[in-house]
Amino acid sequence: MPIVLGLAPAGAQTAGGPGGLDELFARLKEADEAAAQRIERQIFTEWSKSGSPSADLLLERGRKALAAGDSRTAIDHLTALIDHAPDFAEGWNARATAYFQAGLFGPSMADIAHVLTLNPRHFGALAGLGTMLEQMDRPKPALEAYRAALAIHPHLDGVEQAVERLEAKAAGQEL
Repeated sequence: MPIVLGLAPAGAQTAGGPGGLDELFARLKEADEAAAQRIERQIFTEWSKSGSPSADLLLERGRKALAAGDSRTAIDHLTALIDHAPDFAEGWNARATAYFQAGLFGPSMADIAHVLTLNPRHFGALAGLGTMLEQMDRPKPALEAYRAALAIHPHLDGVEQAVERLEAKAAGQEL
C-alpha cells in the first residue's frame, strides 16, 4: 500500500496570519528541542478547536476514554464526532489512535488517510502511520512516514530514533 501524502484541499488546516498555524510551523522548524515541545502543544491546541461545543465535548469524551484504556467507548464517541464534523481532522486522528490502541491497524490507517487529506502537516498522524507500518514489518514505507513527520517537526519525540533504527536495519540487510 503506497503512502499518499499532501492530499489536502486548498486551504485545509493552514490558518495563517499573526500567531496562526503557519507561523507556529515556521517556528517549529527553527526551534530547539525545548521550544519545539511548547510549540507542538500550541499546534495541538489549535488543531483541537473544532468550532462546535458539541464536537469539542465528543472529542474530550473520546480522549478521556482513550486515556482510561477504553478503546471501544473512545471509538464510539469519536465516530459520533466524525459523523457530526467530518471535516474536523482531529476527530479522525483521535479515532485513528483509538483504533490503533484496539489493535485495529486497517481502520486506523484509513482514518490517518482522512487526517492527512484534511491536514497534510499532521506530524502526529505521520508518526503513527510510521509506527504501524514498522510493526507490520514494512520498513521502507515506515521510514518514509517517519521522515515526512520529521520534515515537519524535526524534534518529534522518538521519531529520530525510529529513523536511525530503520536506517541501521536497512544498512545491515544490504551487507
